[in-house]
Amino acid sequence: MHWKGLLTAAAFGPAAQAATMLRFSCSQLVVERLDPLVNPGQVPSPHLHQIVGGNGFNATMDSDAADLATVASCTTCTPAEDFSNYWTAVMFFKARNGTYHRVATKGNPLGFTAATGGQTVYYLSPGSQGSNVGGSGNAKVTAFRPGFRMTVGDPSFRSAAEIKKYPQLTYTCLQTSTTRGGETTNFPKAACKVGIMVNIRFPTCWDGKNVDSPDHQSHVAYPTGSGTSAGCPSTHPVRIPQVFYETIWDTSPFNDKALWPADGSQPFVWSFGDATGYGTHGDYVFGWKGDALQRAFDANCNSDLMGNNVNCPTLKTQTIQQGNQCSKKVTVRENLDGWMTTLPGGMTV
Repeated sequence: MHWKGLLTAAAFGPAAQAATMLRFSCSQLVVERLDPLVNPGQVPSPHLHQIVGGNGFNATMDSDAADLATVASCTTCTPAEDFSNYWTAVMFFKARNGTYHRVATKGNPLGFTAATGGQTVYYLSPGSQGSNVGGSGNAKVTAFRPGFRMTVGDPSFRSAAEIKKYPQLTYTCLQTSTTRGGETTNFPKAACKVGIMVNIRFPTCWDGKNVDSPDHQSHVAYPTGSGTSAGCPSTHPVRIPQVFYETIWDTSPFNDKALWPADGSQPFVWSFGDATGYGTHGDYVFGWKGDALQRAFDANCNSDLMGNNVNCPTLKTQTIQQGNQCSKKVTVRENLDGWMTTLPGGMTV
């Protein structure tokens, strides 16, 4: 997203938006080693994740049976009917002496400071503020079906050439809370005063048949073409919402260069052992109740870009403070605080 676009939207308000743009806070639900998509049933999974959303998250979430709206009893997200789960790997700081410290997330300073970590979640249609997929704002968008899930990115990637497959996975080095320029596909190389914002944008075209695929990616695709002429490929003809995460990792406690590697190289690593940043990835399992998400898109709902107002009368919402109260029993208990000699699970960098 570009700050110029945000300023324009804020100045003119929701009425100036021609398409759907839902933006809301999802506080942190749990941090643990579970991954029901890539490592279903495995307790613990190989690397650590941060999870937000409904408390129905578990080690096993079968696509044929999982309707999270009936499994979960609460959600950390502002829309009270959104029991979806959104998760990413966890960022660590690697000090000069070789020890690791987990980096915490924080609520987005643009309206969500009350959140206990987590991330900002967007649902976008073509033509909306922040949409990065092109196409006309008049394009019909079909909400996900129960059981739908997908991933984006590849944790094995370690090069700029590889990440070209996923150009919509980026980092923003926040020098101020309003920094939105200078996105990179690798970890920022300089200290970021406010933190590192990780941007994960999922594909927006669906094959119209499968709620999942063996690699959790083949049933979806990015549009082809550019600008308003961008459209879905014939293999994936159905427009779905663009799910977009902004996760702000509070790297400011680690900005002392005396702690950084002696050669001045950037010191952050992902929980799966990636020090380049090219392996960033995200996971998503749909869990909106009934037709709530479709109603929001049919109504062209638009959220405030500076606060926690979803601006969507058809949706039930809750406060950030209410979302903060939603919890899940920890399945994998391990010490994740303080300095560590190895990453959780013994992942190598």
